[in-house]
Amino acid sequence: MTTTSRMISPIDFAKDGKQCDYLRLPHSVHRSAYGWLPLPLVCIKNGDGPTVLLMSGNHGDEYEGQVTLTRLVKELEPEDIQGRVIIFPMANFPAAKAGLRTSPIDDINLNRVFPGDPDGTPTLQIAHYIETVLLDMADYMLDLHSGGSSLMYLPSTILGRSGDEAAFDKKVGMTMAFGAPYAFMFPQGAMGSHSTAAAIRQNVIAIGTEVGGGGTVTPEALRICERGVRNVLRHLGVLKTGEIEPPETPTRIIAAEDHEAFTYAAEEGLFEPVVDLGAEVTAGQLAGYIHHPETPWREAEEVRFQTAGVLVCKRVPGRIERGDCLFHTGADTTIG
Repeated sequence: MTTTSRMISPIDFAKDGKQCDYLRLPHSVHRSAYGWLPLPLVCIKNGDGPTVLLMSGNHGDEYEGQVTLTRLVKELEPEDIQGRVIIFPMANFPAAKAGLRTSPIDDINLNRVFPGDPDGTPTLQIAHYIETVLLDMADYMLDLHSGGSSLMYLPSTILGRSGDEAAFDKKVGMTMAFGAPYAFMFPQGAMGSHSTAAAIRQNVIAIGTEVGGGGTVTPEALRICERGVRNVLRHLGVLKTGEIEPPETPTRIIAAEDHEAFTYAAEEGLFEPVVDLGAEVTAGQLAGYIHHPETPWREAEEVRFQTAGVLVCKRVPGRIERGDCLFHTGADTTIG
């Protein structure tokens, strides 16, 4: 078993300047015996300073981050920064090209398999490269997510607590600089083998986002995402141009105290929600109905919230199966 990546990068990460090329993932298939998958990768370096990894396309059907970083690649020049910015806009390239959450090659969710495997399938190799090469060079990471095809989120940053209070304070600083309307703290242990767990193993200060979703790009979500990324780069002293742009409203800190904050479908059918994003809900309140057009004489099932809080996420497709996430809420909390 190897421990080094089989992926090849033509980029010299130690070189000053702006380099745009493709990370090469060997992929031998019927139509291309010695072929490779081209994962777009950009490195912009100017002298000494922190290294920031900006990543999107971890899930291929989450588009706000991909648009944000695509624009940023064209706008940023070496003279704009102090340090190094590495931009990886289509992290799981096969999934992002297909517009899918998981890779169409190996059907794997990149954000569930860190630290990956250099001898594994393409998604496992990508996870291994991110953790052992990109994060090994980085001081900070911003992993841009949204709700993808199945969920819509209120624009939020994701803040994971770790045992290192000094590192957590830096994450809070990045979160406040990003300036999303909400900052969400998931339950302890929820991050598992996500990119944020990889960052912790590599001593990288990292936050994520859930900005929009629904299989589309909305102007509001994109505006918040683009402003937030630039603000974080300015906050870290890497982007020298411009000033941190304050948000329209202060960031509201919320958390899921436990997994009861997530509302799941207990039956398959068609889901009719009766509340919308941003609503303040109470435990036991009606969330919606599950209808059964296959047996239209059957009564619809009621779905109710288990915990109180603000509704930060809701399912988009109407057709559901048992186990699908329909909503999740967040309750106000403090980060002190």
